Amino acid sequence: MNFPAKRKHLSGSPFKQAPEPIIDEFAMEDKVCHDLYGLGKIVSVEAHAVTCDFGDKKVRITSPYNKLQHL
Repeated sequence: MNFPAKRKHLSGSPFKQAPEPIIDEFAMEDKVCHDLYGLGKIVSVEAHAVTCDFGDKKVRITSPYNKLQHL
């Protein structure tokens, strides 16, 4: 996944600096809900991805986890 390059914030700028995005951290056996796949649990954790078991399928989801929420 390509992220746009961060622009340097000038100290004299009248605009506020954009806040750093907060990326959720997941652990094994965490109960989760996904906007598309529904309820599931984390079965594998990697540096920038998690694998979730949603009952009928296992899905690897990469960071940032926009559609995945803790329960």
